[in-house]
Amino acid sequence: MSLTADQIRQVAHLARLELKPEMTDAYARQLSNIMAMVGQLSNADTANVSPMAHPLDMHQRLRLDAVTAPNLREAFQAIAPATENGLYLVPKVIE
Repeated sequence: MSLTADQIRQVAHLARLELKPEMTDAYARQLSNIMAMVGQLSNADTANVSPMAHPLDMHQRLRLDAVTAPNLREAFQAIAPATENGLYLVPKVIE
């Protein structure tokens, strides 16, 4: 896929990037090369490749789903400006 200078300027505008006119052709060539490499990847035969979440054959170590920190709710609510029935009261910001 070959990108034109107009397409590069349009992408730069959409991304809100400043693009110097003398760099447009260089960026067009570089991005066209990247798109060509991506095109080569899409031609790879992946029929016998099973999907995987990670390239290494490892299992993630998970910690136990248990409470390990002390319950400090009462201490935090004691220093809050306003609480009611265990909830924090905040000023109304939308009228």
